[in-house]
Amino acid sequence: MKREDTNDEVMPSILQPDEHHLTGTLVHVALIAVLGLLAYSNTLQVPFQWDEDIYIKGSPVVKDLGYFVDPERAKGLELHGALRSRYIGYLTFALNYAIGGLDVTGYHLFNIAVHILNALLVYALVLCTFQTPFLRGGVLHARAYPIALLSSLLFVSHPVQTEAVTYIFQRLASLATLFTLLSLLAYVRSRQSASRASAIGFYAASVVSAVLAMKTKENAFTLPMVIVLFEFLFFSGRFQRRALSLLPLLLTLAIIPLTLAGTDQPVGDLIGDIVPATRGYDGLSRGVYLITEFRVIVTYLRLLVLPIDQNLEYDYPVFRSFSDPQVLSSFLLLLSIVLLALYLLYRSRTGERDAAVIAFGIFWFFITLSVESSIVPIPMLINEYRLYLPSVGAFLAFSTGAFLSLETLRSRRSRNITRIALFAVPFVLSIATYQRNILWETKASLWEDVVRKSPSLVYPRNNLGIAYVEDGRLDEAVRQFQAALAIKPDHETAHNNLGVIYARQRRWDEAMQAFQAALRSNPDVVDTHNNIGLVYLEKGFYAEAERSFRTAIRMSPVYAKAHYNLGVLFERQGRVEEAAREFETALRLDPGYAKARIGLQELSRRQH
Repeated sequence: MKREDTNDEVMPSILQPDEHHLTGTLVHVALIAVLGLLAYSNTLQVPFQWDEDIYIKGSPVVKDLGYFVDPERAKGLELHGALRSRYIGYLTFALNYAIGGLDVTGYHLFNIAVHILNALLVYALVLCTFQTPFLRGGVLHARAYPIALLSSLLFVSHPVQTEAVTYIFQRLASLATLFTLLSLLAYVRSRQSASRASAIGFYAASVVSAVLAMKTKENAFTLPMVIVLFEFLFFSGRFQRRALSLLPLLLTLAIIPLTLAGTDQPVGDLIGDIVPATRGYDGLSRGVYLITEFRVIVTYLRLLVLPIDQNLEYDYPVFRSFSDPQVLSSFLLLLSIVLLALYLLYRSRTGERDAAVIAFGIFWFFITLSVESSIVPIPMLINEYRLYLPSVGAFLAFSTGAFLSLETLRSRRSRNITRIALFAVPFVLSIATYQRNILWETKASLWEDVVRKSPSLVYPRNNLGIAYVEDGRLDEAVRQFQAALAIKPDHETAHNNLGVIYARQRRWDEAMQAFQAALRSNPDVVDTHNNIGLVYLEKGFYAEAERSFRTAIRMSPVYAKAHYNLGVLFERQGRVEEAAREFETALRLDPGYAKARIGLQELSRRQH
């Protein structure tokens, strides 16, 4: 490709360091890390949100590392299935708890570190990609460093990543991405290694990382497919030998199906407390889910290009007809992008090799999104954290395409202005990320934003009510729970939460009415039976209280709070041995249960 100003081939060293000069690369690494730290510098005190009350704060599994030595100990607990399928992710929560308890700072530091490390792995992967035999003769081989830098800066700074980074529980998405990138990068390095020992070492690291990814989050199922695509796009060799070398990685595909086949169904949690709303769209067929996801994927693309109106809980419409204009137009747009990728792949085989990188990025986006946006219905139609892994491909495709377009500009001034504009984008995005993170600083501010954007959804109103309760704003909380019931009159969680507020205000009759309404809406919720027992206990109806607590325990034998409440009942009746036994059971089920420990200590003190 001819250029008018050939002397412009020498780029500023900050963008194009000498391949053998470590300092230039370190400058890039420092820039990526600093931008990531600045974008998330206001998240270290963001409180636990939503699912985290159940899966971290209220989880006995997270509070006892012994469950990770012997996972079968957790059999019967709500998180037994999650412990088996997402072992690595929950292990990191348990390690956080072992080091700092429920101090959120350590959890956020870990999430930020993973996010920055992922950005650095994106940088390394892009560099290694342009060092593959297929691309060494390409036009952009000499532009590998700025392309890698731009890709990683976009990744680390984009506000769509906040849900996977700031939301502690969604580290599962970022951690799975970490192992996915490590696996692919190690595979590429094994193919590029000159020595057999090095190649074997990197390959082993690739397989181990793939296993870790599979045991972190289910979307890692797509990893072997991405590696196969990379192999056949950028490397060469005898087909049989390449297929044989890929076999161990392909065998890791069995990990997730085999794990899920042996998991348990979850049961209730958060006894006697304000209860977070459950989420989901019930009863969607595979076809309806797929049709709707065509539109969802277009929304994901819009968020990558224009990250405005982000939302933790989208009030997203369900589309039931492929002929719906919004669905059909979305499908045609997505089809055109896939056809563009195929065309670029063809061009890469007829001379323009760098086009293969753009094609790979596009395929990466669709492949890694396929687990959550295809024919397998998932409770939530759309979540921003699902974009975390697919965004790697999107940013790689964009950065490569941008620099390929730069090669067509004849004016040095135009090229320099375009470069400045390109690298200004991540810094603008980092400001947007910082601003988005401000909403996460309190539960109330986050859920007020969701309610403002999705006023017709019951779950955000329930969760805003929970935030108000925690802030002591009980009247405002009542209004939110009542608004939730106006939307969905049989919403048992809102009824239950209203009852909890009334109970705290010692309005026992109103509390009982609310709990009974929750029970009529759903008689199978353990929390409700426990809460009814608490009202009976406070009113002195001990027989009725015992019956309710035992019902809760019968429904869920591992329900620690019901055991504790039964112990309190026995203590009031003077049944000391039985009270101690229930406190011990509660403490065994939840080693971090402070009230149960205090109850045992108090009984022991009285006896001595």
